Amino acid sequence: MKLRSESFPNHASIPGEFAFCVPADPEDGHVAMAPNRNPHLAWSDAPEGSASFVLLCHDPDVPSEGKDVNQDGRSVPADLPRVDFFHWVVVDLPPGVQKIGAGEHSGEVTARGKAPGVTPQGGVQGINDYTNWFAGDPEMRGDYGGYDGPCPPWNDTLLHHYHFTVHALDIPTLGLSGSFTGADVRRAMHGHVLAQATWVGTYSLNPEVRGGLPLV
Repeated sequence: MKLRSESFPNHASIPGEFAFCVPADPEDGHVAMAPNRNPHLAWSDAPEGSASFVLLCHDPDVPSEGKDVNQDGRSVPADLPRVDFFHWVVVDLPPGVQKIGAGEHSGEVTARGKAPGVTPQGGVQGINDYTNWFAGDPEMRGDYGGYDGPCPPWNDTLLHHYHFTVHALDIPTLGLSGSFTGADVRRAMHGHVLAQATWVGTYSLNPEVRGGLPLV
């Protein structure tokens, strides 16, 4: 099974167009909202018997504790243990679907999130982990369905990696609905994966990690 993207090369930096946040002008703080478009993805060579597809995007490099996150005068050490953060959760994509166009699932940052539910391709999207991240923020809290892009801590000394993975399943539906999570999907599809393919992008808001290059 193969996966590709026209939005950025495999293992290359994700352009700011597909991020939740980009670096702000120095006089405006550390970060600014970004276009937050989902990237293009296309897959092929799924095995015979593929009855549906699951798409997950996760960042395995999220700090396991938040005491230093986005704090002036501090940095998040690279050797801090890391945990998964899901950015995109889609299940039950029909077997005839083999691509998602750039911007089809997300085209801006939406305060209080986007509702989970049916996608343009006929699959079902769950919620991503911004739902928990913003739970204590009265201006941003809500269910964040579908895609929301990278916004790692601006003081993190570790480069973050975003794994876009398409899984071919032997069943047409996982039977999930409502505000289901990436972790729910992983449990539900256990034992049903025929093949999978992954495309990886990197991202950082820390100028020292980016090497001072703009996110274009």
